[in-house]
Amino acid sequence: MAVQHSFEVANGSYDDDGHPRRTGTLWSCVAHIITAVIGSGVLSLAWSTSQLGWIAGPVTLLCFAIVTYVSVYLISDCYRCPDSVTGTRNYCYMDAVRVNLGRKHTWFCGLLQYLSLYGTCIAYVFTTASSMRAIQRSNCYHKEGHQAACDYGDTFYMLLFGLVQIVVSQIPDFHNMEWLSVVAALMSFTYSFIGFSLGVAKVIENGKIMGSITGVPASSLANKLWLVFQALGDIAFAYPYSIIVLEIQDTLKSPPPENKTMKRASKVAIFVTTFFYLCCGCFGYAAFGNDTPGNLLTGFGFYEPYWLIDFANACIVLHLVGGYQIFSQPIFAFAEGWFAKKFPNSGFVINFYTFKLPLLPGFQLNLLRLCFRTAYVISTTGIAMLFPYFNSVLGLLGALNFWPLTVYFPVEMYFVQKKIGAWTRKWIVLRTFSFVCFLVTVVGFIGSLEGLISAKLS
Repeated sequence: MAVQHSFEVANGSYDDDGHPRRTGTLWSCVAHIITAVIGSGVLSLAWSTSQLGWIAGPVTLLCFAIVTYVSVYLISDCYRCPDSVTGTRNYCYMDAVRVNLGRKHTWFCGLLQYLSLYGTCIAYVFTTASSMRAIQRSNCYHKEGHQAACDYGDTFYMLLFGLVQIVVSQIPDFHNMEWLSVVAALMSFTYSFIGFSLGVAKVIENGKIMGSITGVPASSLANKLWLVFQALGDIAFAYPYSIIVLEIQDTLKSPPPENKTMKRASKVAIFVTTFFYLCCGCFGYAAFGNDTPGNLLTGFGFYEPYWLIDFANACIVLHLVGGYQIFSQPIFAFAEGWFAKKFPNSGFVINFYTFKLPLLPGFQLNLLRLCFRTAYVISTTGIAMLFPYFNSVLGLLGALNFWPLTVYFPVEMYFVQKKIGAWTRKWIVLRTFSFVCFLVTVVGFIGSLEGLISAKLS
C-alpha cells in the first residue's frame, strides 16, 4: 500500500498530503469567491448608502473592500504551517486557528464561524423567498396597476427553497461544486448589472440625482444613529468571506503556491464586487433618495419593465441556491468528519450506497449525509420563517462575523506565522487596524439588534 501510494503521488494522482489531487484554478477560485460575496448583501447596499449619505456611503464601501483584502492576504498565508509555501496544509479555518493559536481559540472561533455560516444560510432562505414573491407581485402590479394590493406570503416559497436545498445539499463537497459556483457567479453578475442599469435609467428619468450628504433624515439623533449603525452592519455582511477562504484555497492546485493564487483571485474578485457594489449602492440611492427601499429589487422602487424585474429576481434565486451551499459545506464537512471519528465502525456513518436513475449518472448516498443535511436545511428554513427581517438580520450577521472572524483571528494567526514581535511597526499597525474594526462591529451589532427587536415587536 505504501509503495502504491508513493507511486500515485509521484504520478500526480494525489497531492503531498495523500488526498486526491486538487484541480482548482485562479478562475474557479474567483467564481467561488464571487458566489460567496455577491449574495443577498448587495441588495441592501442602496439602503445602506441612503442612511450614510453621499460622502460616508461610498467611502465606507471602499474601506470595507480594503479591510476584506487585507484580511484575505493575512489568512491565505496561514493555509500552510509553519511555512506558507512548503508547510503542512490546514484544510479549513478552524484547523489554521488550532495550529497557530491553540485549543481555546479554536473553540471560540468554531462557535462564531459556524454560527455565522448558519445565520447566512437563514438569511439566504428568506431572501430567496422574497425574490420569488417579488416575481409574483411584479406580474400582479403589471396587470392590476401599481396601487393594487398584490400581497403574498413568504412561507410557501421558503418551503420550496428548502426542498430544493435538501436535494442540492447531497453534493459531497467543494471539489464537486465548481459548476454550481460558476452558474451562481454568472447569476450574481446578471442581477447586479440589472439593478445598476435600472438605477441609471431611473436617475435619467428623474432628471436629477436624489439624496444628500447626510443621508435620510430621522426623527431624532438616536434614531439616526441606530440606522447608521445598522447600515454599517449590512455593509459588513455584504463583503467579507474570510471564514471560507481556506476551504476555497484547499481546492487549488499547486504549483503555483496556493496562497499566491488566492491573493490574485481575491484582487480580481474584490475589484469586481466593489465595482458592482458602488454601482448598485450609489445609483440606487441616486434614483430614490430618501425613499430608497431596503431591498433594491424586491422593494418595488422599480415596477417596469416588469419582465426584467422578474428575470433579475430569478437570477437571485438561482444564485442563492449555490450561495447557500458555499456557506453550508464547511458545516457539513465538520459535522460528518466528527461523526466519522466518533463512530468509525458504524455502517450508518461510513457506508455508501450507489444509486442509478434512468438517463442520469450514478450517485452515492450516505445515510448520515442524507439525515444530517436534511435536518440542517429544515432548521434554517424554520428559523427564517420566524425572523424574515431582511436589513436587520443581515446587519446582525455582518456585525457578528466582521471583527472576530474577518480581522481578529487572521491578525493573530499572522503574528504567529510570521513571528512578528510586540511593538514593532507592523504589530502596531495591525493592532490599530484590529481595534478600529472592533468598534465597527460593536456599533453595527447594537444598531442591527435594536432594528431586529423593533421589527419583531411592531
